[in-house]
Amino acid sequence: MIGTNIVITTNNWILNGIMAVIMLMIITVVVAYLFMTRKFNYWKKRGVYEVKPVAFFGNMTNCILGKRSPSFIFKDLYDKTKGLPHMGLYIFDKPCLLLRDREIVKDVLIRDFDYFCDRTMMCSPTDRLGRSTLPLLKEPTWKIVRGKLTRVFTSHKLKKMFDFMMECSVDLDSYLDSLGLDGKGKIVDVKDLFINLTTDIISNTAFGVKINSFRNPNNEFRIKGKKTTDFTLKRGLELIMVFFYPEITRLFNIKLFGAGCNRFFRKFFWDMVEQRTQSGKKRGDLVDILIKLKEEFADQDFNDFKFDGDDLVAQAAIFISGSLETSSTTMSFALYEIAIHPEVQNKLRKEILDAVREAGGKITYEMVTISLPYLDMVLSETMRMYPVVSVLDREVVKSYKIPNSDLVIEKGMSVYISLLGMHYDPEYFPNPEEFDPERFSPDNIHKIPSCAYMPFGEGPRKCIGIRFGFLQMKLGIIKTLYRYEVTPCEKTTIPMKLNPKSPIISTMTGEVCLNIRKLDIEV
Repeated sequence: MIGTNIVITTNNWILNGIMAVIMLMIITVVVAYLFMTRKFNYWKKRGVYEVKPVAFFGNMTNCILGKRSPSFIFKDLYDKTKGLPHMGLYIFDKPCLLLRDREIVKDVLIRDFDYFCDRTMMCSPTDRLGRSTLPLLKEPTWKIVRGKLTRVFTSHKLKKMFDFMMECSVDLDSYLDSLGLDGKGKIVDVKDLFINLTTDIISNTAFGVKINSFRNPNNEFRIKGKKTTDFTLKRGLELIMVFFYPEITRLFNIKLFGAGCNRFFRKFFWDMVEQRTQSGKKRGDLVDILIKLKEEFADQDFNDFKFDGDDLVAQAAIFISGSLETSSTTMSFALYEIAIHPEVQNKLRKEILDAVREAGGKITYEMVTISLPYLDMVLSETMRMYPVVSVLDREVVKSYKIPNSDLVIEKGMSVYISLLGMHYDPEYFPNPEEFDPERFSPDNIHKIPSCAYMPFGEGPRKCIGIRFGFLQMKLGIIKTLYRYEVTPCEKTTIPMKLNPKSPIISTMTGEVCLNIRKLDIEV
């Protein structure tokens, strides 16, 4: 009898324990629900249209589940709110504002920049390398550092860089020759082709290191550079937090580049500095300029930033990471569109061949920058359809009243601009799904309103390396197209499928496969 009572009592304890755990879980979920939805009437109270958010995720459910890229989530929201100047949205529990009206966009990016001088994105505070990169720096440090780094991209420096780019393009020629592309040609992953080219260009122009990634595609420079934008589910979520919900980066110690890449960037950069210092050799490249900045300003503290240590390495790291993915992706998308539009390809090849012949059979800096207007048009249209970084973000540094409106954007709020939304808006670009370089012809380009087309951003915070990016992209297209024909193949995806996990515009497979055939052309 006593044993039976003990069993009953024990069972009661277990049952009571289970019930207590269940009640605690229910209370926790209810409290978490109430906490995460406490701001969900923020925009309704202010008379701003919003798309109904979901508890815990806000308007980013499909993004967090890996079903939809943030680029297309913001485009969807843009498309749903036609005719409105802006709309409210929620990233998890955080109220944010999506801007649609071009005049408000222009106010935010240019006219009232002092209110929107910082970007929202941020990595873990312990990630000194990541938070010291130019895009993540805050005012007034950002303005100081950007002013110093403009030395890298002067016309004189770019002309010298072009000579180094041409050295890398010789390796591209040799590689294509080695594939045996005569006759019917062969299937080539042009994304991989251009990653090799941009890796070599960046390593040579910025650091004075000749790699030849075509011969050695598994070199550490290429692997680490590509890994910073290797969009696995985990890495994709980390970068989404960096871009859209930086408050959580502290909790999970999220690094902009990843710990392994950080170690590589530090070692690589300081090895270059040591070699350059010992040899006394001057190339006028990024390493030389950063060494000079270190000599001039290392003893000065610019609001917790120094031109030394990780703060200096960060500028080299973002140059590698930023240039590698954006340029190689844009070149591969351009070649893809050229392949499926043979009339564009024929016209562009003729322009390239005529310019090369006029330059005495050589590809020169002046020819690339001045004599190829149709190539400029093709690349501009490619970046309209595939803006690699397709969402612009700004953080309000002091409360701002939108002109001709009663709406006040509070200090600390994030505002966003959907480039995909604007670039595909038929109000600005009729038949936006159609690839049409003529939109950017001298006769038509003036019809595009200001701040409707911004693949590099706009205003003081626009990309610092625009001219460098254009130079290497144009060279890659020229060197491929003037000797070869590109056509779709059985592995070419038409229409293009994009990666839903990627915070930037990227292909589903990471490949862009085309058939490349050598032409019998004398230049």
